[in-house]
Amino acid sequence: MLKLFKIVAVLEGISYLALFANMLIVKNMNLDLYKSLLFPIGMAHGVLFIGYIILAIMLKMEENWDWKKFFIIAIASVIPLGTFYIEKKYLSTT
Repeated sequence: MLKLFKIVAVLEGISYLALFANMLIVKNMNLDLYKSLLFPIGMAHGVLFIGYIILAIMLKMEENWDWKKFFIIAIASVIPLGTFYIEKKYLSTT
């Protein structure tokens, strides 16, 4: 399950950056393209975010994480680039 969580963490981080890029870069180029991209990117990010939190809860129970580690991992999902940091620091097997 840890491997699945790592994959979801990276995908959630990518979708978060794509959402920001769409709203900050594409929208400011005065293109109507951002409107057509907003729903699919937003929906993908929402599903991945929920999956990330659910998997974090499941792994907390399975891996016996302490509450501090769990909250750091959960809070990282709302910080840009946070999931990449978590994947490297807390979830690496080396």
